[in-house]
Amino acid sequence: MSDKISDKIYNPPAAAVQGAHVSGMAAYEALCKEAETDYAGYWARQARELLSWKQPFTQVLNESDAPFFKWFEDGRLNVSYNCLDRHVEAGRGERVAIIFEADDGSVTRVTYAELLARTAQLANALKARGVKKGDRVVIYMPMSVEGVVAMQACARIGATHSVVFGGFSAQSLRDRVQDAGAVMVLTANEQARGGKSLPLKAIVDDALADNSCPTIRSVIVYKRTGGQIAWVDGRDEWLHDAVAGQAASCEPEWVEAEHPLFLLYTSGSTGKPKGVQHSTGGYLLHAALTTKWTFDLKDSDIFWCTADIGWVTGHTYITYGPLALGGTEIVFEGIPTFPDAGRFWQMIQKHQVTIFYTAPTAIRSLIKAAETNEAVHPKNYDLSSLRLLGSVGEPINPAAWEWYHQHVGGGRCPIVDTFWQTETGGHMITPLPGATPLVPGSCTLPFPGITAAIVDETGNDVPNGQGGILVVKKPWPSMIRTIWGDPERFKKSYYPPELKGYYLAGDGAIRDADNGYFTITGRIDDVLNVSGHRMGTMEIESALVSCTDLVAEAAVVGRPDDTTGEAICAFVVLKRPRPSGDEAKAIAKQLRDWVAKEIGPIAKPKDIRFGDNLPKTRSGKIMRRLLRSVAKGESVTQDTSTLENPAILEQLGQAY
Repeated sequence: MSDKISDKIYNPPAAAVQGAHVSGMAAYEALCKEAETDYAGYWARQARELLSWKQPFTQVLNESDAPFFKWFEDGRLNVSYNCLDRHVEAGRGERVAIIFEADDGSVTRVTYAELLARTAQLANALKARGVKKGDRVVIYMPMSVEGVVAMQACARIGATHSVVFGGFSAQSLRDRVQDAGAVMVLTANEQARGGKSLPLKAIVDDALADNSCPTIRSVIVYKRTGGQIAWVDGRDEWLHDAVAGQAASCEPEWVEAEHPLFLLYTSGSTGKPKGVQHSTGGYLLHAALTTKWTFDLKDSDIFWCTADIGWVTGHTYITYGPLALGGTEIVFEGIPTFPDAGRFWQMIQKHQVTIFYTAPTAIRSLIKAAETNEAVHPKNYDLSSLRLLGSVGEPINPAAWEWYHQHVGGGRCPIVDTFWQTETGGHMITPLPGATPLVPGSCTLPFPGITAAIVDETGNDVPNGQGGILVVKKPWPSMIRTIWGDPERFKKSYYPPELKGYYLAGDGAIRDADNGYFTITGRIDDVLNVSGHRMGTMEIESALVSCTDLVAEAAVVGRPDDTTGEAICAFVVLKRPRPSGDEAKAIAKQLRDWVAKEIGPIAKPKDIRFGDNLPKTRSGKIMRRLLRSVAKGESVTQDTSTLENPAILEQLGQAY
């Protein structure tokens, strides 16, 4: 099957249109028209209808200090109250909020009343340890109810949380703790994934060693396994001890709408991670609204987003969006291939999941598994409960879309292929299942109220059918507010002066000449998208070069990969003669292990190539376009006349 954007169009099935929150294209167009006619009024209506405000806002959008936009700034609310208390107060406390399935398959159900009580107890424990409004708390936890409770508890007392993915290294964790100036770390002794126990507390200990993070006053540890850990008296405390005796009620801290709810660090084109700062009111509004409209969430649904809470998808579509609407959701601790690659399908069958939201990388890996082992093919499971599928993290190629639609959705479930970013807070371009005709490989049309466009390098619109730079022309409620501690970097990264005040997404895109549908074509900066995780090439290069006894120089590029979307390819110059054969394999393994230690396993290069030098111009600039061709296995047909030493390209032909 060709991977060009499909000519096929799948109209919404009647079952999806009937009773949908946005039913039919006329309803979608009416919402877009409302936003176009009265932008502030449109967003104000959504905020008043969807959120509970302690102090109602009177000002919708403040543009006086652009690009540092403010939304609903004189309103006050609490995110935890909106996600928990209001459902309990409405008599829905016994409704199941979370169905938690552990790595070993055991299942725990937590009601809204129970989730509220656990959140209040932890919130009280945090306050008892001196955590207050505005303090930063780092959460380094496995996928668990406790992880969601930790986030909700921080929101409840007005502390700003920063969740760090459990696969990141001690150095990556240390960088984030230091940048945020965090006062506490919430972690677990170990995490259970794929039948293995993996250390978390030991990595925290390493990150905080030698008083490298002097702002940290305490570490609270969730006892997930029986694994033994080191202990620092006076700093470390078990979670069960911390919450013992704490009251199961805690008055929410009513914060201004612009109060920072969380920081989430994402890779940039420099080596230093960026602390993306999100607000309270605007972020929660878009989390709730996109959950309602994109997933058409209803009381009867069992919603499952397979993301980790360490990524923005797990924030918006696990911890906040579904709970703000009073939904019932799955939280899954494990991985899709344990105990076998039928795990996702078995869970959908067992829990009668109706909405399933996962990444193209997972879909492609499960396609491959089904092709090699028929026993784990989705056809062997009862997936009839599904009514909607979703895709997130990167563009989904048409072949994978078609397989997902046919074999998982039975040809009857719309697929919402969602484009958005850590910085946008929620969906920006996405189909609405009861309205939008679908084209495999396209994320279709902007969410109502989002003014996405494609422009050239000077900010001028390009015609449909011609590729360009993806921008958003107007501010929206859930947008990034700043980069923590670095407002100049925020302006430079997202609002470059040549783009007329538009938000720069950092992606290239094209709109279909006939229907105006968007297709994302890839990053325009030095950021790779591997399995939906964004990593800066500079970050990986810096990690390689920090292996100072071995590496003299390194350059990193991406190449297409059938499973992960993009694969990391490293070109390395050693401080010793260029290796070959078994020696090269051994050194390549050593460097992969080093990168895993410095950043995390997700950053390990798939290919490592060795040269006496890197292909450079006579002025010393690395010619990355040539490296991209080499990484793809293409013949270099481009002009190499400016290369200092063209023979270097031949040395880089062998990947290890």
